[in-house]
Amino acid sequence: MSILPSVVVVDPRQFKSFAEFYPFYLSEHRDRTCRRLHFVGSTLGLLCLAVLAATGDWRWLFIGLACGYLFAWIGHFGFEKNKPASFKRPLYSFLGDWAMYRDIWLGRIKL
Repeated sequence: MSILPSVVVVDPRQFKSFAEFYPFYLSEHRDRTCRRLHFVGSTLGLLCLAVLAATGDWRWLFIGLACGYLFAWIGHFGFEKNKPASFKRPLYSFLGDWAMYRDIWLGRIKL
């Protein structure tokens, strides 16, 4: 008989507030490369917003969103080996991205 660690599956839809959701969100980002990819994608997204503001060209909004999600999804599927919570809690996940981005800049989370 083999003893395997039990895997606890958490449905992100169970959380009633972002404050409850955020610790779960962070637990889905334990891999350092995944966090780095999120950081790069978010930074590129902000740069695209700056270009949008400077040029008025709305395509930059979509390019920025694509950058953010592409880098995040590569981090999840390629390194974290999990499904992004954005599939089940898109708003909380979006807020979680920016809370984690802030916490990285503040030194609360290591890259």
